[in-house]
Amino acid sequence: MLRKSIIIAHKSIDYIVLIAALLLFLICLYAMIDAYMVYAGANDSNIMKYKPAAGDTEMLRELSDDAVAWLTVDDTRIDYPVMQGKTNDDYLNKDPYGEFSLSGSIFLDSRNDKTFSDPYSLVYGHHMEYGAMFGSLDGYADREYFDAHKTGTLTVIKGAEYKITFFAACKAQATEKVIFDPTESNNQALLAYLKKHAIIYDPRGVSAGSKLIALSTCQSAESYERMIVFGTLN
Repeated sequence: MLRKSIIIAHKSIDYIVLIAALLLFLICLYAMIDAYMVYAGANDSNIMKYKPAAGDTEMLRELSDDAVAWLTVDDTRIDYPVMQGKTNDDYLNKDPYGEFSLSGSIFLDSRNDKTFSDPYSLVYGHHMEYGAMFGSLDGYADREYFDAHKTGTLTVIKGAEYKITFFAACKAQATEKVIFDPTESNNQALLAYLKKHAIIYDPRGVSAGSKLIALSTCQSAESYERMIVFGTLN
């Protein structure tokens, strides 16, 4: 009787181990699929058909009523439409087609004018692996990388095509109003802040009267720290 009980106990343990291993496998499989879907969402090559050609934004208008511009940072993987929702939560987990996506979209602060006519415009994007979305911004903390990636283009729907020249890189908390409240911030205070706190600051040709743009991304899901790169629109 004791021997039979031991055999039953051993079999029960085997079943428990098997079930635990199966659950672990399914969890790992789900994580892999989830990671692939996030990566695929951030690297959708089909979106490139909406990229303006020679300043013509007609195709970009067809993408969505929320599309306001196309942003390209030279020699990086940043080459995306810029969306704008009614709030800054709208495109955190929504792709440019309006579908749910953990990688979200590149989007303009909802308080900014969609024509980028404000003195200071703030653009957000998720920090993705392999430089996708705004993952490339991390590189701007290095002076050599910064100097090699100082230019870009912003093509605005029903507006101008701007050349971007980056002049500063900074890390800051998301609660820093001088950076993250474009309606309250003024360029003079912003430039003074960057002069004091920026990792890299090269303000040649930049003044309080310059039209400024900032690209912001998170450093981690658990932190309020952001990496922000600042440029002029010319």
